[in-house]
Amino acid sequence: MKFSLFFFANGQDTAEQYRLLLEAARFADAEGFSAVWTPERHFHDFGAPFPNPSVTAAAVAAITSRVEVRAGSVVLPLHDHLRVAEEWAVVDQVSGGRAGLAIASGWNPQDFVLAPGNFENNKILVRDGIQELRALWSGEAVPRPGPGGEERLIRTYPRPQQNRMPLWVTAAGSAETFSLAGELGCGVLTHLLGQSWDRLEDNLADYSEALEGAGYGIDSDRVTVMLHTFVAEDGRTALETARAPMTSYMRSSMSLFGLKSPNGGNTGQASEAAMRELLDHAYEEHARNRCLIGSVESCLPIVERLADLGVDELACLIDFGVAADEALGALRNLAVLRERCEEL
Repeated sequence: MKFSLFFFANGQDTAEQYRLLLEAARFADAEGFSAVWTPERHFHDFGAPFPNPSVTAAAVAAITSRVEVRAGSVVLPLHDHLRVAEEWAVVDQVSGGRAGLAIASGWNPQDFVLAPGNFENNKILVRDGIQELRALWSGEAVPRPGPGGEERLIRTYPRPQQNRMPLWVTAAGSAETFSLAGELGCGVLTHLLGQSWDRLEDNLADYSEALEGAGYGIDSDRVTVMLHTFVAEDGRTALETARAPMTSYMRSSMSLFGLKSPNGGNTGQASEAAMRELLDHAYEEHARNRCLIGSVESCLPIVERLADLGVDELACLIDFGVAADEALGALRNLAVLRERCEEL
């Protein structure tokens, strides 16, 4: 089982979040973690520090020497594939061939002000876009209309160091997306936020079946699961330390998903109390069953269960609101957990 670090902070203290990113990346590089992932988010406090993963990846690449540097994810329908290929070739060169991309279709209509015409067909565009991105990465020229409608063949530069781009498809829980990842021979990046353990097992079976059907071997089966993570020496301490930051983090995401959080003058005290109760219940269930929040010993069963499902890598999301120095200190315990799980 591999362990990587994943970042998806909200916008509370951006300078501290960047400090956490860079210092944690140095730790991951020194301690043998597999990768550092940074996302693409737009126009909302949730994920606010990360509008362009190629920029944050380049910063990580410049201060590390071993850890892979990945996007988690590039929302491909928002961008011209030419720019994606150019930017990530730079990251690949700066990192010495350590770049990797998870590709997402996007789902929030507000994000698509960047490419309004692509919203309705976003999932189809991912399939076609991955194929073109691979062509560009391998040095092929692709057609594009130029001024006056004249077609031009375009090849991107700089050339990357890796001959083949490491690709994942981000899947929130849709069986179709897992199958697409397998058909294209990509890895899959997923989580337990919007799917049950049973659903994850079914989706991974669909993914493996699609890989096999498309002629890809078991060595191509790269399954990464993102988990909110805070590992302390004592499990109860971890759960209490993470409680307030995590519930605040969950609250900050609610409007993104079309939910309303009571927060002021027009809302009664009972509604706010009900919201706190709801968030507290959600935290308890999530922290105990879908996260690496606890001690090394209490987190082992979740890692073992994921390994039994065929998961290859855990992407540990550490920047959900625990103070930066505390989150950095907890990485030592996460490294111990990683060492315990090397044989899984």
